[in-house]
Amino acid sequence: MGREEQIVKERLRKLSELREKGINPYPNKFPKKNTVEECLKSKIGTKVITAGRVMVKRDLGKIAFVKLIDSSGDIQLVFQSGETGKKDFEFFKKYVDAGDIVGVHGEVFKTKTNQISILVRKIELLSKSILPLPEKWHGLQDEEERLRKRYLDLIMNPEVRELFIKKSRFWNAMRNFLLKKGFIEVETPVLENTPGGADARPFITHHNALDIEVYLRISMGELWQKRLIIGGFEKTFELGRQFRNEGISSEHLQDYTQMEFYWAYADYRDGMKLVEEMYKHVVKETLGTLKFKSRGFEIDLGKKWQEIDYVSEIKKQTGVDFFKASTEDIENKLKELKIEYTPGLEKERLIDLLWKHCRKKIAGPAFLVHHPVEISPLAKRKPDNPKLTERFVVIIAGSEIGNGYSELNDPIDQEKRFERQQELREKGDEEAQMHDRDFVEALKYGMPPTCGFGVSERFFAFLVDKPVRECQIFPLMKPEKPQKKK
Repeated sequence: MGREEQIVKERLRKLSELREKGINPYPNKFPKKNTVEECLKSKIGTKVITAGRVMVKRDLGKIAFVKLIDSSGDIQLVFQSGETGKKDFEFFKKYVDAGDIVGVHGEVFKTKTNQISILVRKIELLSKSILPLPEKWHGLQDEEERLRKRYLDLIMNPEVRELFIKKSRFWNAMRNFLLKKGFIEVETPVLENTPGGADARPFITHHNALDIEVYLRISMGELWQKRLIIGGFEKTFELGRQFRNEGISSEHLQDYTQMEFYWAYADYRDGMKLVEEMYKHVVKETLGTLKFKSRGFEIDLGKKWQEIDYVSEIKKQTGVDFFKASTEDIENKLKELKIEYTPGLEKERLIDLLWKHCRKKIAGPAFLVHHPVEISPLAKRKPDNPKLTERFVVIIAGSEIGNGYSELNDPIDQEKRFERQQELREKGDEEAQMHDRDFVEALKYGMPPTCGFGVSERFFAFLVDKPVRECQIFPLMKPEKPQKKK
């Protein structure tokens, strides 16, 4: 029998013994009045009632020490003969193990080493832990195991809990910023007949009640929010989950949080000003500073944001002019730079692969502007150069951290671009956008000039300089294979 099996067997024995004594090892409630943080800030002698998980237990005979944690921090509990109730002390020694959740009544005091602690008078077992916690330095070293058993990661690593507190601040800061700017929060369909608003491969599922195939949305309701603008709303945003059936990387997930806003009577220049202000507000609220390190870059959002022209930057870095180069020219350059690509891709897909190579050298903060029409099927053309669009992308640490544009509101132009996207789909491009005829019809009733913008949780991952999967509390994992019985 292995060590863990022995521990489990012993704890099951304790459970059985407690029940035989009429003690419920999983009571329904406990009158917790003080967090650990509040206990630590209390005056010496203050009576407190707190609860949390036992992390470490040291029994030295007439005195015993426990490290107790809750969501606010950790504190030392002290059990002492003559101070702690005799029955409670004996109960603690006999039945409480590391991993158990307990409630205690006691007083705040300082030990001889000046450590603020709680002198325990009474203790109550609130949840008996059957499986032992992993050892601090030897358990949960494997990344897959940490993500699969995130609850253990959260127990063992306070910095992981702090990460998700920051993430909550991040999204709340963004939401509050937009609300104060007069935007209203909306909810649009997650299940769609036609997925739109992005170049992405959707998840497909079957709707039993309607007996139709539907798609999980690939954008935060872009085409729905534009319908709202058509309907008379002037400032909307949505913050929620979206889904793309694509590859996993340090920057990409299939199920993630996104925010998109739509602003009537504004263009991409207005959007750029608002987004810069929003990013500075969100980062300051999340980190307390506008300076941070990410992917090997030193970033300062407080400095002047650079403006980079899409076509010019690619030409500057690679010598390829999008408007003059043939598909073969771009393929040759991709080969030269050892960039993997799928043979047979259309020119617009190939040039974007070239751009992704170029952007890795740009620290930012910067706005990438004026993408060709071919790769911006929902963006408005520039009046002075109809081959380009009024589009802007936030570049931070060599990556795209937000995308916006003056929205295309010409229904004839929009229909032609959807038709081009449909041609790409028919040639095998699963990320090309579908022709949304209902949306084109809505546009024909008239949509005012509008600026739209979207940003995903990749932004947060870059702020804390972690892979995006580590920044999800419960990322999707492959099911564990059941262990074979010996």
